[in-house]
Formats: sequence, C-alpha cells, structure tokens
Amino acid sequence: MFLNVMFSTTPKRRILSAHGNERRGKEVRVFGRWFELILLAAVVVRQDASGGSPPGYVLSWGTTVIPSVEPGTKFQKIAAGGYHNLSLKNDGRAAAWGNNDFGQSSVPSDLSNVVAIAVGFNHSLALKDNGTVVAWGNNECNQSSVPSDLSNIVTIAAGAWHSLALKNDGRIVAWGNNDFGQSSVPSDLGNVVAIAAGCYHSLALKDNGTVVAWGNNECNQSSVPSDLSNVVAIAAGAWHSLALKNDGRIVAWGGNYFGQISVPLDLSNMVAIAAGWFHSLALTRDGRVVAWGRDDFGQSSVPSDLSNVVAIAAGYYHSLALTRDGRVVAWGNNDYSQATVPLDLCNLTAIAAGSWHSLALTRDGRVVAWGDNDEGQGTVPPQLSNVVAIAAGFEHNLALKGDGKVVAWGNNEYGQITVPLDLGNAIAIAAGGNHSLALKSDGKVVAWGYNFYGQSSVPSDLSNVVAIAAGGSHSLALKNDGRVFAWGNNFYGQCSVPSDLSNVVAIAAGGNHSLALKSDGRVVAWGNNLYGQSSVPSDLSNVVAIAAGGSHSLALKNDGRVVAWGRDDFGQSSVPSDLSNVVAIAAGSEHTLVIVSSGSVPEPRVILGVPRILAGGVELSVWNDFGIGVTVQVSTNLQNWRILTNFSGFTAVTNFVDTMMPMPERRFYRAIAGP
Repeated sequence: MFLNVMFSTTPKRRILSAHGNERRGKEVRVFGRWFELILLAAVVVRQDASGGSPPGYVLSWGTTVIPSVEPGTKFQKIAAGGYHNLSLKNDGRAAAWGNNDFGQSSVPSDLSNVVAIAVGFNHSLALKDNGTVVAWGNNECNQSSVPSDLSNIVTIAAGAWHSLALKNDGRIVAWGNNDFGQSSVPSDLGNVVAIAAGCYHSLALKDNGTVVAWGNNECNQSSVPSDLSNVVAIAAGAWHSLALKNDGRIVAWGGNYFGQISVPLDLSNMVAIAAGWFHSLALTRDGRVVAWGRDDFGQSSVPSDLSNVVAIAAGYYHSLALTRDGRVVAWGNNDYSQATVPLDLCNLTAIAAGSWHSLALTRDGRVVAWGDNDEGQGTVPPQLSNVVAIAAGFEHNLALKGDGKVVAWGNNEYGQITVPLDLGNAIAIAAGGNHSLALKSDGKVVAWGYNFYGQSSVPSDLSNVVAIAAGGSHSLALKNDGRVFAWGNNFYGQCSVPSDLSNVVAIAAGGNHSLALKSDGRVVAWGNNLYGQSSVPSDLSNVVAIAAGGSHSLALKNDGRVVAWGRDDFGQSSVPSDLSNVVAIAAGSEHTLVIVSSGSVPEPRVILGVPRILAGGVELSVWNDFGIGVTVQVSTNLQNWRILTNFSGFTAVTNFVDTMMPMPERRFYRAIAGP
C-alpha cells in the first residue's frame, strides 16, 4: 500500500489518500507554485508494523459523537435514547452516536464482552457476559450509579432517568430517579423474565405471561388491563405501554395524545415491539416495520424500502432498525445525528469540525457530514466528488476539488457559501464563523462572506501566502518566510500577532484566539484567554499539528498523542487517557475530532518542514525520528518524479536545497520514508 499525504494550507485539514498495492514507504507531498511554494506544515505520516497503510478512523468527544467502526462491521443489537443510540457489535463491543452533552455517547474504551445494551434519555447501560452492568452518561439522578454489589444480571432496561436490572433469580433491582416510585420495585415481585422502563414508570413481564407496572400513572400507563395475559414481550414509552401477545397481537394502554396506543386494527403476526416517547413500532414476521403515533419528525414514517429487519428500537423522536445483514437503519429527528448512521466511517484522510457539526473526507474523495443540520450544513451535495480538502465554519462548509474548484453549502446569510464565480486554481480553503477563505496557487488569498469586522477584506499587498486559517471573525495567513499576518476582529487581540513571532510552519484560528506552530515544535498563542485557550502548556514540545476551537486548543505531538487546553464544559478538552496513534486533529465550537491510525506499534514519522526560497533554489527540511532511509523527490506535473537526494540514519532535522533551474511555474515535493 502506498500512502500519499497532501496538505491543504489549513493545518488541521490534511488530505490523505492511498492507492496501489505495493508495500512501499510513505510519502509526504508538499505542493504549490515554485517561487511561492505552497504548503508547508509539520505533518505526521504513519506506517503499521507490516509496512502497509492502516485505515484512519474517527474518534470524537464533546457535544456530538459518531461511532468509530471498521468497514463491514456487523451489529447484533440496537438501542435508542433521547438523542443518542447504542449498537452492539458482533465482537462484544458497543458503538454509540448522537448527542454527547453528558458523555452518554462516550463508550468506555475498555468496555468489552457486552451481551446487552440499554439507553435512557441521556445515559447508557451495558451488560457484560459476567453478569455485571456498566453505566455512563448523565448521573444527576444517580441513574448511572450502578449498585456496587450488583451481579448475576441477565438483562437491563433504561428509563428516562432511572435504570433497571433483572437478576438470574427473577428479581429486579432499580436505581436512579424515583419521583414517581418508578424505582420502587414491588417487594413481592418475582419470577420476572423481561423488563421495560418508560419516562417515569416501569414494567415487568412474569413467567406466567402477566405484566406488572409501577411508577407514574397520570396517563394510566401503569394501569395494566386486567385481562391481559399470554404476553411474550413488553415496551414502555414516555406515557404509554405496549405488550405483545403470543398470538402476534399487540395491546397498548396509557397516553394517546398522538395516537401512540391506537394500534392499527389489521396488525397481526408481530414478533417484536418498541415504544418511543410518543410513537410505537412493531416488527412483522416477514421483516417489515410498522409505526404509528407522533410523526412530526418522521419518526413514524418507515422508509419504504426497508426490509429484512430483525430488531427495532424507538428513541425520543427517532427510530432504528437492525437488518438481517447487520446494518442499522435510522429515521426521524436528527438534531444530534442520532438518525445518521455512518457505519463505515474509516479509511479517512481528513476531518473538520464546525460549530455543532463535523465533516470527514474519505480516501475516495467523498465527504461525510454529521451533527447539527439546521442550515443544511449536514447535507452534503449529492454529486460532490473528487474532493481533496474540507473546511467547516459555524454553520457552513467548504470542499476543495482536485481541479482547484471550491464547493460550499450550509448557511448563506452573509454570502459565506457564495463562492466567487471566477475563483479557480485554489489549493487550500478555510471556513470561519460566517466567512470563507481560499488560497490560490499564485499565493494570493480570496475571501467572501461576513465582513463586519473586515475579516473578508484581504490586505491588498498580501502575497506569497502558504497557509490560511479562519476564526470566528478574524483571518490568518502564513507567508513563505515564516511570518504570520492577521486581519479582522481584534477585540481580544486575536489579530495582534506577536512582533517577534517567526519561523512559523502552521497556523490555526479559533473563536477569538490564534495559534502558531513554530519549526522547533513549540506553539505560540494569542487573543482571548478567558478559558485558558491561549495559555499554552509550558512543557509542550515536539508538536507537529495544531487546531483551534471555539474556546479550546489542540496540539498533536510527534508521538501521536494529543494535548488540549482551554474551555472544557462539554469535555472538549478532556482527551481520552488512552488515546494514541493520532494522525489528525480538528476542533469545533464545543467538540473535538481526531483521526486514529489502527496501528498498535510505534510507527515511523516523517516531517516535511517549511520550503524557503533562497537565491540558489528552494531549501526544505526533513526530519525522521526512526533513523530509517528517506528519499526526497521532485516533480513539475505529479507524474514524473526525480530523486533529489537520499538520507539515512538521521534523527534530527536535515536541510537540503533544490537547485533545479530554470524555475518552473509549479514544483511538487514528496518524502518517502521506509524501504
């Protein structure tokens, strides 16, 4: 496998693509106009133990997360919560996606051997094969505080703010909110074979086919019909209850504001049921899904082509179905991507984080979006392809295509997605709060969108730019001499570049602060520091990439670890303790993304530094921390490559000069590490 790494000039947006079947080394490509040499940046390229290219997959934390799963992953169980979901993989691991305000979608990294899952409004439960229960997420009602002596559990259920567990002796244990007695299990209740938890009530199915209910009963959701018998399954919604009988018929009781207990008259031969907040689902024997009740978010509008379903789940305002081939299908409310299932989101080459949405670029040039979609920022144009770079703003996105054209979508209140018609030959993009930037191959910057603070008014004499970054309402540009220029809002000093700042190789712009990465691996920050986002840790070194969020900052070190500082109210700066092998970082308003290599051993790293124009040619710097051979090549057309020089056995920065004359319009460089 041959891995190309090309860079956009925005440091947190790297483009990686793999092609070919040869087991060769890695290459780092820096591209741009010869005398204004585009794209410099400290960049990490990784190789697994076998010499092949490990797929990149996404981890995220903060307000909204997605599952990190490999292609072809099969699921065996699903569960839907308020605005998040859980799925159980065939290998006994769980994946979560959707809202993560309380950490409910942050599956414990060491969680394994899971046999059952359950989801509350904003907490999650997992049952392990040893009969113990693990919980995470919101704990304001102690719903995630599993009793320390809890054992021998055979199944679990999660209500809005309470939890249930069924022991192997047929008894129930409950914990969490008990305002309506939903956690006060009847003392004489035994011989239970199934449990269900609603918003403020609980259900139990006994081995004789009868149902017991307790908790809130204001809508009669706990008033089990007196003649109900021969029940084989139960489900609890917010204020309604369902029971499936052994003849395939469904009985419903409780609140009916939206018709959620109005079971279709012709419904028969059902094999499974699920209850959402105000809607109900049923699974037919032939694998079809039937839904009724509230439908304002489409939660009861089953996809017409959905078939071969083996399991169903209903959340607050969304629905899930598990198909026979192990796929998850979702529909309904998607405010937190709970109805978006990016199952094969790996083999990624770049990531970008917006305010409350995220983007990923796949190896084949496709863009995937998830998170907030109020302004269409989460709806990728259907024909978009051949993308080489992505950028995410407050509520808009940019994509750079291989032909140098820019595509934009999302909020256009200030013209931020109205790409100038004559814009061409773009080689990098950046998306700010409500404005957009593009870097052209001639080293000039083009800007459009909101300009109240002058953030879209590019200085007329700005040239020789090699990198750009867009913040909340300010813009940054890095010139080929290692100096940084800024314009736009300077209320917090985010445009007051330190006078002695030099030798910069990468830049990043946050909400109201700015970052710069120097060639020696140190980070410099300026601007708003209300949350410490500009207070770079004093011992931070060996940094190879940076990213700036709304009020937090990230740094990627050359050992693949991430350091974060600044605002952390949503956990955006709480880097998972076991996170390693990171190859790319991105920071949103209140969340963080990283691309992780699947390699589990130390991997060779190559850093291709700042191209500098000298009187006699172009000086480049190469660093390799493993001391293996590196070959540096040059091309004028990306097809025919010529070897400039070879290095081996070094562990520090090595400089060399390309003296090729005459000067072509463009020159491309790549460094190949490994045999």
